[in-house]
Amino acid sequence: MMTEKIPTDVASNAAPPEDRRLAYIDWMRGFACLAMFQGHCYDAWLGPWARGGRFYRYSQLLDTMPAPIFLFLCGVSFALVTERLRQKGVDRDAIARQTMLRGAGIYGAGFLFRLQEFVLGYPKAPWSDLLRVDVLNILGLAMILMGAVCWLSAARKPVAARLVTMVSSVLLAAAIALATPLLWTSYRPQFLPWPIESYIDGVHTYGAPQPWIFPIFPWVAFAFLGLAAGFFLLSDFAKRSDTRALAALGVLGLGASVFSLFLDRLPFHLYASYDYWHSSPLFFLMRCGLLLMLLFVAFAWCRWGLGKKGFSPAIQLGQTSLLVYWAHVEFVYGRLSILPKERSSIAAATLGLLLILAAMLALSVLRTSWKQRHRSKSFSRETLSVQNVPDVV
Repeated sequence: MMTEKIPTDVASNAAPPEDRRLAYIDWMRGFACLAMFQGHCYDAWLGPWARGGRFYRYSQLLDTMPAPIFLFLCGVSFALVTERLRQKGVDRDAIARQTMLRGAGIYGAGFLFRLQEFVLGYPKAPWSDLLRVDVLNILGLAMILMGAVCWLSAARKPVAARLVTMVSSVLLAAAIALATPLLWTSYRPQFLPWPIESYIDGVHTYGAPQPWIFPIFPWVAFAFLGLAAGFFLLSDFAKRSDTRALAALGVLGLGASVFSLFLDRLPFHLYASYDYWHSSPLFFLMRCGLLLMLLFVAFAWCRWGLGKKGFSPAIQLGQTSLLVYWAHVEFVYGRLSILPKERSSIAAATLGLLLILAAMLALSVLRTSWKQRHRSKSFSRETLSVQNVPDVV
């Protein structure tokens, strides 16, 4: 896992611009953790009588945001890491090798996570879950693909390399989003074995694409959007005024969301099979707009709001997002669930959510405290060690 050693005063008034930048990235990632916790807790614990109202619908709607946020911020962090290593004079081959190997590690962690869930869920867990495409698998693959794009662009001068990477990333994100409806319907690669086809359309063993699985199409597109945004934030324009740069992204996000709704209301559509809420590029455009607006909100909150004052639970969780993602699942969905599954009221599930939040926050604090005590023993702080690069999950 790639993490950033954030000073304890990261959100203080005296924090330098680099720390503020990492603070709002961590805050946004922590917000995704909070949205994920509530979505998982209510989904796992609420009884049938509590699932028909607005509360549950809004809870699950909010739970659709964490995965895009994690992938988007993976791209942003990837840009920051790559540029930092370039400035240190690290060879482009070495950068590509280290970043792509890190992606392979995250990809492998996805299988380890599924193995853990299978063992803890045995004998009820089906063996096919071992090969289910999860968000960690796609994060790892996204990092490998972004490493290849950055390697190709790094053959140019730094300014040109950033521009080429931004343009290439936007085009790749658009191409992935536009291809998704076709690969989910008319051009499904059904000739492939289902474990491989799942990486294209999320079919798993169900015979049809599932919106709750994480195939390359469209999920990797969010990472490429983040990569483009990250290199934009490293541009000369952003360095002169990060506030204007983030505000520009926020306005762009608002425009993208409005444009998505406008196109959705047109009497005709590009695809014969149109599903706005799952495979449509317009839904992807809407979520891209929300991500860019949320990025500006996170920046503003950490720059002028309470995000820069005292201890921030969101920033804390954001620094250890992979750990708390990994740890909370078994206590919500697994055999060690702290509440009876699908038998709880909203009040009881909310109390359980608060307990999960407190436990994950305590675990996060313990993790960062341990890292601070042992950072002198960390390996190679000048490269992609766990001490000096932003968290990708």
